[in-house]
Amino acid sequence: MPHKPLRILTWHVHGNYLYYLTQVPHEWYVLSKPDRGPGYAGRWGNLPWGDNVHDMPVDEVRDHEFDCIVFQNTNHYLVDCNEILAPWQRELPRILIEHDPPQEHPTNTLHPVQDPDATIVHVTHFNDLMWDNGVTPTRVVEHGVLVPGHVRYQGDQAEGVVVVNNIRKRGRRLGLDLYREAKARMPLTLIGMGALEEGGYGEVKNVDVPEFISHYRFFFHTCRYTSLGLAACEAMMIGMPIVAPATTEIVTIVKNGVNGYVDTNRKALMEAMESLLHDRDLAMKWGEGARATALERFNIGRFVDDWMAVLAEVVGEKPVAREAA
Repeated sequence: MPHKPLRILTWHVHGNYLYYLTQVPHEWYVLSKPDRGPGYAGRWGNLPWGDNVHDMPVDEVRDHEFDCIVFQNTNHYLVDCNEILAPWQRELPRILIEHDPPQEHPTNTLHPVQDPDATIVHVTHFNDLMWDNGVTPTRVVEHGVLVPGHVRYQGDQAEGVVVVNNIRKRGRRLGLDLYREAKARMPLTLIGMGALEEGGYGEVKNVDVPEFISHYRFFFHTCRYTSLGLAACEAMMIGMPIVAPATTEIVTIVKNGVNGYVDTNRKALMEAMESLLHDRDLAMKWGEGARATALERFNIGRFVDDWMAVLAEVVGEKPVAREAA
């Protein structure tokens, strides 16, 4: 028998991630405030939300029934849980999605959510490895992405692209220095929120990013210490080679000379990008490898299946096999 859709309350923190999460065939209620501020944008923006995504005004939450709460950051769990939810809602099956590795000490940080009745879902195995999760059970659901079917890597523009929001504010952790170093040596375009103040292109609508970046020769994932960027997964899915520092989860994904290049040697990274700028055939070859990796690793069907299993386990239902496409 088909599963009965769960009614899940969640937050809007990372728009693209929420869009992919809502491919999971349950009913998603996304918290909103009138100003649509950070974390409370609800069913908002230019993403093509499905009919299973519902706006959930904060002042109406306590009047609704849900089957599960999916928190998107620790502040939601520690603060909003008490300020927004009714007492009975706080006892519902609950999941916290951990989007980042620990920001303080990389190995000795106890996760702020210590609750044996909750579940932390890490978006990378690196995150799960680095956090001290304490008494809270964990699961890992790696990214799954969708890109427009007609968009494929072209690489016809001898220039690299970087996709990072607010790179100046986020500094070395997101690779501001690496971006500046590469920018001084070769053509490189930065897109994302706050890009203009760093001399970049500016923002591109979420739905337009795959087509926009497809013409650049390579994708430079500048991040030194963070989770795997969704934009990098999307770039690989269209068949674009990746160059990145050899840190965090990216080292399990990018294989040198196959789908891109990773290294801890800054000079080697710069030389790899310059090689791609001068050799489009090499970039196309690595791009084919990148797409093959993405189809295997970041398939949206696998992502949906993994989330269906986690939700079934947490809520107490048996997972139902997804029908073949």
